[in-house]
Amino acid sequence: MFDTHELGRRPGAMKRLSRSVEAPGSPVLGIDGVIGVPEGAPVELDLRLESVMEGVLVTGTARATAEGECVRCLEPLTVEVDADFQEMFSYPDADDRGRSSAAEPADDAEDDEDRFFLEDGLFDLEAMLRDAVVLALPMQPVCSEDCAGLCSECGIRLDENPGHHHDAVDIRWAALQGLAETVQDGEKDNMGGAEPGVDEKQEK
Repeated sequence: MFDTHELGRRPGAMKRLSRSVEAPGSPVLGIDGVIGVPEGAPVELDLRLESVMEGVLVTGTARATAEGECVRCLEPLTVEVDADFQEMFSYPDADDRGRSSAAEPADDAEDDEDRFFLEDGLFDLEAMLRDAVVLALPMQPVCSEDCAGLCSECGIRLDENPGHHHDAVDIRWAALQGLAETVQDGEKDNMGGAEPGVDEKQEK
């Protein structure tokens, strides 16, 4: 929580803050299961608080180190996060001069859900910080732009084995190849006897 009492409510007043906070753990500060800032890791915040008629406008930057794994080769990686954000925190007693006089109570309730409010002069950045970090992180992180990934046949890492390959076998011939090997190793499927019709002539 951040305190705005020293800022006061005079429009135009401004205050800058720098603070280091610990990353929350549940939910993760990032993209769950892909990449995120580990729980308890430091998050450096640079904030500018500006007093306006309706409340306090908060503009800031969050810097942290996120951890995850490459989507191509599955190797661990780290990404430096630099996320910008801005949000208005309204005073609880702020007037509604900006709203239409014909607004329905239901509309007012929906508007309030999208607004952030100061509570006893304090505001919480966690919700907007999560959104800002998620937008700043890569959806598909890679250890390098030219990462070759893993072999689809055996899973070996191709960057460490650039000459790695497998002999391609046409699946259309795979069944015939197996049949040929069976014939060679077996008894040739009764094809080694006399020609058809020989026994019949001898019997006559």
